[in-house]
Amino acid sequence: MPKFAANLSMMFNEVPFPQRFAAAAAAGFKGVEFLFPYDHAPAEVAAWLQESQLENALFNMPPGDWTAGERGIAALPGREDEFRAGVARALEYAKALGTRRLHMMAGLIPAGSDMAAHRAVYLANLRHAARECGLAGVEVLLEPINGRDMPGYFLQTQADAHALREECGEPNVKVQMDFYHAQIMEGDLAMKFKKWFDGIGHVQIASAPARNEPDDGEVNYPYLYKLLDELGYTGWIGCEYRPRGRTEDGLAWLSAYQ
Repeated sequence: MPKFAANLSMMFNEVPFPQRFAAAAAAGFKGVEFLFPYDHAPAEVAAWLQESQLENALFNMPPGDWTAGERGIAALPGREDEFRAGVARALEYAKALGTRRLHMMAGLIPAGSDMAAHRAVYLANLRHAARECGLAGVEVLLEPINGRDMPGYFLQTQADAHALREECGEPNVKVQMDFYHAQIMEGDLAMKFKKWFDGIGHVQIASAPARNEPDDGEVNYPYLYKLLDELGYTGWIGCEYRPRGRTEDGLAWLSAYQ
């Protein structure tokens, strides 16, 4: 039986962030994920989780200047010290929240850049993050993101992500397979999931191409949920979608799995 985590950065936006935890619990979710917790103290976020009896499945390491358009710094030369400070900050929150997975955002690469140089910086940063997180019992996740939503993102395909995971060589590095991003870039979701099953640490869902509730569009999610069960996937499925309207009004799809 799949277990779903509500993404509180996209869902339940009808209420302020602190109230979304209780809203998710009331809707039947047992887990949550979100982009960033850093606007709030670790103890505050931990209290919201505890009060709502929720598990935090995942959040992202600091991404650089998000409001200025940055989408991670792991592949950006010259930002290594900032990246390392971000790993330490993320681990501070992970310890307080009981979080076992952190997503390392790679960053946007300008056209014409020396991709070999960016890849070398990314690998060095990945090894540092993996070793620091490994000491805390935390996995580092790499997520390919589609180039339509995020043009110029360093990491866009499952094959590239798994090649970097394998080259890194650290056992706590896994790939975050977002079926929405993968459908846009590649398709063939079931076969790719089977191929790299052992290297996948987290799954996310949304309809394609609209990124709404996973009850419409190109992807047959009931088929994929069955496949995940058959393969023995026991991790969270993050619901990283934009509700068409009020979040609670679009949760009929979830009732079959509660």
